[in-house]
Amino acid sequence: MNVVILAAGMGKRMQSDLPKVLHALAGKPLLSHVIDTARSLSPSRICVIYGHGGDAVPSRLAADDLRFVIQQPQLGTGHAVMQAVPELSDDEPTLVLYGDVPLTSAATLTSLAEQAGSDKLAVLTVNLADPTGYGRIVRENARIVRIVEQKDASAAERSINEVNTGILIAPTKALKAWLSSLSNDNAQQEYYLTDIIAMAVRDGVPVESAQPAYVWETLGVNSKVQLAELERIHQRNIADALLEQGVTLADPARLDVRGTLVCGRDVEIDVGCVFEGRVELADGVKVGAHCVIRNATVLQRAAIKPFCHIDEATVGAESQIGPYARLRPGTVLGGDVHIGNFVEVKNGSFGAHSKANHLAYVGDATVGSRVNIGAGTITCNYDGANKHRTIIEDDAFIGSDSQLVAPVTVGKGATLGAGTTLTKDAPAGALTVSRARQVSIAGWQRPVKQKKQD
Repeated sequence: MNVVILAAGMGKRMQSDLPKVLHALAGKPLLSHVIDTARSLSPSRICVIYGHGGDAVPSRLAADDLRFVIQQPQLGTGHAVMQAVPELSDDEPTLVLYGDVPLTSAATLTSLAEQAGSDKLAVLTVNLADPTGYGRIVRENARIVRIVEQKDASAAERSINEVNTGILIAPTKALKAWLSSLSNDNAQQEYYLTDIIAMAVRDGVPVESAQPAYVWETLGVNSKVQLAELERIHQRNIADALLEQGVTLADPARLDVRGTLVCGRDVEIDVGCVFEGRVELADGVKVGAHCVIRNATVLQRAAIKPFCHIDEATVGAESQIGPYARLRPGTVLGGDVHIGNFVEVKNGSFGAHSKANHLAYVGDATVGSRVNIGAGTITCNYDGANKHRTIIEDDAFIGSDSQLVAPVTVGKGATLGAGTTLTKDAPAGALTVSRARQVSIAGWQRPVKQKKQD
């Protein structure tokens, strides 16, 4: 099929300079959700009609399988689809979607396409308790004969609860003919795509309908309030799916997945956690409250304690992270590694059973197995122009408040005394100390604060 996505609207109620369809839902633009759903249908072509915001939409979402066509000026939904006509193959039906309606499922669209077949027009409709603002589906003898917009509807027509979602599929050759016959003789002086329904009836083309499994599949975004409402609906759907898979969520209403979250068995997630990009949590992983994890892999039975930030990192099996730890891009931790409170690791690797339990910065470093890094230790990896690497070999012990000035190597089994500033390699198996000699001065008097004179 051909797919046309209407994404030219300004979205005045969003109160933003950003085009409405680029506002994010679950971490990606509204329009991206619609495009991804369209792609799942394996269409021959996807044509995106853009307008407000200039080239912001095509420049943000450009892809080889997308064709972008500008609508300028914006004269209604029918006028928008007219802009796509040169891109549409007559041999396939055309599905019309909306860039601000992000949650329509592929299953619903497949059902709609099945109703249309190759020679019928099919409209996605929904029944609403309060249909105010929507175009009403007018039927005669149960058959759809036309759609009337709210401002053009009579009192009787306004009492109809079945409404038009705007989503439809039609035989393309007929669609092009109907589009060329559209008129803007209406209250809005716009070319309504919905007017093609009456044209189809006039031409003897059957008009069918389908309905979604859930009303929220048809909800659009016209304000930040509606965006927030859809965000919670979407996140609750994700949470329910995770619960069905066996994941334990302390509170399904306090979870945000802004990408893909893949969980093994017996995973536990506490409140307020945010998952971005692709995150994989293996069997038995526990994630404490208020963690932010992005593009990361956490292996079996690792424990992420509260308030940790993990970004493009791998956490080994049985490891313990946090609380208040930060793993930055390029971090790879082996099994049973402990990264404690207020420890930051960047572009570094830790071998199995190594520990940095508190108040340390380990950047651009290769840390072996069974290494202990004391509190206050930092790797001085940046000389003001270039980054340099620190190597700490197996079984080394780094005393508290040490500075390792890269490039430097701590040999296997070496010990650095507390307070050491290491500027040369520390030999294996030896104690290396670099500190001023301790001096005690007998009889020294601490200064006394002088009294202010009147």
